[in-house]
Amino acid sequence: MKGEDMVAELMRIAAVTAPKSMGLDFIEVKICTPDEMALIANEMLALGKEKGTQNWDRDAKGIEKAGGLVLIGLLPHKGVGLNCGACGFATCAEFNNASHSGEFSGPNCMLRLMDLGIALGSAAKTAQMHNVDNRIMYRAGAAARRLGFMKSNVIMGIPLSVSTKNIFFDR
Repeated sequence: MKGEDMVAELMRIAAVTAPKSMGLDFIEVKICTPDEMALIANEMLALGKEKGTQNWDRDAKGIEKAGGLVLIGLLPHKGVGLNCGACGFATCAEFNNASHSGEFSGPNCMLRLMDLGIALGSAAKTAQMHNVDNRIMYRAGAAARRLGFMKSNVIMGIPLSVSTKNIFFDR
């Protein structure tokens, strides 16, 4: 087993055991195969061309060079009942009746998005504790979502690399 595979499993554990708002879990984790990584890199290139925006190709090259990829997402969910308005709606009832879709689906409850952030941070910290280079990538998650790899509203990718130089920060 290569280092990236071992650390990817530890990252999965870190993400699923990270604290969650109200003790409810809406976090989804997937460890990608090399074939899935190639599909995601190709989809990132396609998205970049469609959107006409920069850096999709740069990040796709990072996925192509990576030795592993962990996807972490936020599953569909209802508002938690606080009526805080952080989602852009006055009440959780309004939030619960709204929907939109683009690169990601929503709306998403601010507390659930914080859960996603904590899971991402826990996973990235775990990789770093084992000296495995990583970077949280929005574009990898958008491509994985478009490919239907997960059921999540929002997905982020964390590619992994064990090399003499961090390939994700050589820009």
